[in-house]
Amino acid sequence: MARSLAGFLVLVLAISICEAASIFQPISDSHRSAALVLFKPVDGSFASLEETYEALRTFEILGIIKKPDVSTAACGTMSKVLSSSSSTPKDLFVALRVNSILKCKINAEVFEGIISRLQAAVSGASSLLDFYYSIGSLGLIKDRTSNTDVHLSDAEGIFRSIKALSQSDGRWRYSSNNPESSTFAAGIALEALARIVSLASSEVDQSMIGTVKNDILKLFDSIEKYDDGAFYFDEKVVNVPEHSGPLSTSSSVVRGLTAFTTVASGSLNLPGDKILGLAKFFLGIGIPGDAKDFFNQIDSLACLESNRVSIPLILSVPSTVVSLAKKENLMVKVNTVLGSKAPPLTVKLVRAYSTSSKDTSIIENKELSFDTERVVYFLDALPDSVDVGSYIFVFKVVLHDFEHKDVYITGTLTHVQIFMTGLIKIGNAEIAVLDNDLGSIETQRKLDLAGENAVSLPANHLQKLRLSFQLTTPRGSAFKPHQAFLKLRHETKVEHIFLVGNSGKKFEITLDFLGLVEKLFYLSGKYDIQLTVGDVVMENSLLSDIGYVELDLPEAPEKAPRPPPQAVDPYSRYGPKAEISHIFRAPEKRPPKELSLTFLGLILFPFIGFLIGLLRLGVNLKNFPTSSVPATFAILFHVGIAAVLLLYVLFWLKLDLFTTLKTLSFLGVFLMFVGHRILSHLASASSKLKSA
Repeated sequence: MARSLAGFLVLVLAISICEAASIFQPISDSHRSAALVLFKPVDGSFASLEETYEALRTFEILGIIKKPDVSTAACGTMSKVLSSSSSTPKDLFVALRVNSILKCKINAEVFEGIISRLQAAVSGASSLLDFYYSIGSLGLIKDRTSNTDVHLSDAEGIFRSIKALSQSDGRWRYSSNNPESSTFAAGIALEALARIVSLASSEVDQSMIGTVKNDILKLFDSIEKYDDGAFYFDEKVVNVPEHSGPLSTSSSVVRGLTAFTTVASGSLNLPGDKILGLAKFFLGIGIPGDAKDFFNQIDSLACLESNRVSIPLILSVPSTVVSLAKKENLMVKVNTVLGSKAPPLTVKLVRAYSTSSKDTSIIENKELSFDTERVVYFLDALPDSVDVGSYIFVFKVVLHDFEHKDVYITGTLTHVQIFMTGLIKIGNAEIAVLDNDLGSIETQRKLDLAGENAVSLPANHLQKLRLSFQLTTPRGSAFKPHQAFLKLRHETKVEHIFLVGNSGKKFEITLDFLGLVEKLFYLSGKYDIQLTVGDVVMENSLLSDIGYVELDLPEAPEKAPRPPPQAVDPYSRYGPKAEISHIFRAPEKRPPKELSLTFLGLILFPFIGFLIGLLRLGVNLKNFPTSSVPATFAILFHVGIAAVLLLYVLFWLKLDLFTTLKTLSFLGVFLMFVGHRILSHLASASSKLKSA
């Protein structure tokens, strides 16, 4: 029952938190631990170069030092891909991305051959993905080497070819033959266009860059929003080559946006709340269980932290539960999405109000103090009007330097639900048996619900049982918990649960046994009384065994309802059974010792006679073989006979039947072999004597 109470309280707390505004936490050590679990190489390597890049990029962003070493296997595979003439632009692109992190030793001649192949691929490209992989590979080579020949001579022409695939709503087509447009493709196109600008031998026409900026603004007009303030992109169609969910689609757009704004001059007037909303979307996912999703999350957050539009700052609360009994402080943190330190700023508490009274503020316009050691903002003290319960705290982040306002985005207001917990005073608890007619008290007992009770009350069906108590908050107000139940449990394990109601400051329940006889199934006898009181803000939630009531009910009529069958304990059905102890029959009484010895003598008498006969007649050893080989077989034959006799003795004293038969089978084969050899020798010797 204690586990049931704890489970119920956890469920209530979870529901309450879900109903509140979502709290977004920056990247933490939990993500670093998850990365080492999700990206685990097998025999020193990952399944593919693409998975290798995703793992290495994730480790790099999260700053994981103790990561698995896959450089040897990855560099070997990458060298083969770069040296192979059959490698596609996609294969080269993936391999070069791995090389951008591992920086493997690649021959300069290999890069020269790849450059010419890629430039030819760009000239003959007809689809967005062909442009993306070919141009992206050239950009990676330029970043890795000092080769000045890595450029696009007709950059504006290639720029226009990709721009021709754009749509009026900011999305892109994968090819001119495919009429369907894709949000995911928009991110790929923006990355490709950014690479073109960086690879151009001369400056790209700014009017074309301005047109792409307008496409980005149109694309963000189609962004979708959750109720918690998170923004995300999703595909509108499903029959596209790279159809994916909101996470990968949003990730593609963020990568493209970051890449394009890095090379494009001027500003991009994107609403800051949408950039912050994208950050909330990626953080709100938590820790994905899929390696691909995990990479998309971490890589997108890294892009948001380094983008030129606006860097989102996340306000988080280390704990949404504040104990009044322990006099804890409410603490707030402000970090970037990857958990880095924020610039100098101030956190203001705009207002705080109870969820049950939204129009009345308990705190207004209060600035939080800053702890330089723990790097947290905290509320010095709570006013006396703050009692246990659920509250909404509204925070505002204000940057100190005016220049930072163009770099960082903090959002407007952040709403956080905080649970103030404390010790609830339980008093005036009593239980009584009342007369049904007059309502007079027959028996009454005081209770200490915070301690131990052992109440024993007699009652019949013409009486009532009343239980009452009061709950008071630390500030002296009446407290109404989420649950207050009274349970009666019959000695046959039939349980009945009743809700305890309240009227003002007093909780009271009266059980009229006359009206409950059918619900109690006319079961007389002992009923254990148990009270459960719990709440998410009540630190001393209780599960109290009060005692029992001896109830005398009338006999059940013929058609009265019967108690339901009790659930069978799975442990008793499938658990270990009681050990079976075997009882053997007592051995029969043995005969006297003298009788046993006499019987033994009678058995040995023939054997003794046999020995006497041998002595009288003498032993004839004239025919015993004299040559070495026949003599050996003769000795082995007699040893085998002795072994069989010894086996009989051991069977009588120690061995079981199966062991004896198994050994006897080997001895029998041995005796048959050596016996046959010695008998053959004797027969041969006898025939020679007769012929002589």
